[in-house]
Amino acid sequence: MSKFSRSAMERSVYGPLSLQVGDPSVLLGSLFGEDIALVDTGSGLVASHVDPIVGASEGLGRLAVHVACNDIAAGGIRPRWAQLLVLVPDKGDEDILKDIMEDAVKAAQEISVTIVGGHSGYTSALSRPLAAVTAFGSAEPGQMVSTGGASEGDVVCVTRGVGLEGTAILAWDYPEKCRSKGLSDGDIAEARSLADRLSVVEEALKLASLGATAMHDPTRGGVLEAMCEMAQGAGMSFRIDGDALPISEAVERFSRAFDFDPMRMISSGALVVTLPGEAVERASAELESIAPLYPVGVVEKGTGVTITSPSADRFYEGPEPDFDELARLQAYISCEKRQKLVH
Repeated sequence: MSKFSRSAMERSVYGPLSLQVGDPSVLLGSLFGEDIALVDTGSGLVASHVDPIVGASEGLGRLAVHVACNDIAAGGIRPRWAQLLVLVPDKGDEDILKDIMEDAVKAAQEISVTIVGGHSGYTSALSRPLAAVTAFGSAEPGQMVSTGGASEGDVVCVTRGVGLEGTAILAWDYPEKCRSKGLSDGDIAEARSLADRLSVVEEALKLASLGATAMHDPTRGGVLEAMCEMAQGAGMSFRIDGDALPISEAVERFSRAFDFDPMRMISSGALVVTLPGEAVERASAELESIAPLYPVGVVEKGTGVTITSPSADRFYEGPEPDFDELARLQAYISCEKRQKLVH
């Protein structure tokens, strides 16, 4: 799945939303780059976020719960409740529905989230199952960590690694294609294991308590898109050391085989965070038992994201939400399948 471009969002989403009558209880509404809405109920603050999963077949329920809850946690708020929408292509797909629900419940239990309701059904308009989760959390005033909160001099860090989720999805959903690309069964098993730890809830909350100035869950568009959105939201520039980026051997092998850019590959399970320089050492030590923290760059005056390397620097002016490597590869694989059927 890819997101519409910012210009399309301005025309067709934010334009109509601007017609709403102002509601003083809405503290943070729809805003490009920010994944959380924040409302004041009169007795407390409630954060919410909704995300669909259509780019995976295996582990769909697990992905849906973790991806939505990660976005709440990336705001420095613990997710507590969720509503789940599941649609399957045919009324005979009850076993698929059950598997998705069981995966979702297990994922929710892992992070102490309660699924309080939702909707399930079937429609012939779909060629594969779809799941979407709306996650909720209660918050205190001033608790939220925004996407655009970075300041000049902050250190840009990444937890775990780059390209994790997308690599795992390729291994789970397209094993024969992986083998045709020269990847071994061992490579496939190693890549699948990247999906074992999709939640960033605990590290996000820990980082928020240690003074994180901005955080973002790198879903569609990957770590690069997350950095671009964070830089734009802060009105700053991110200078990233390309050699410092944590890319595992499994992701490297898959990126060579499928010819994708790991920085633009969907990567739930990782977190992009900015921290004051004096907080990095302590954060790294306190996160050691949860997830590795890699300092990869610095926040500077300017615009965009620059990734430096000995050969050549690459500059990215701003977010490109309609570009995602997993979506590109899935479209290519689907096209190949259709061509084979025709011939």
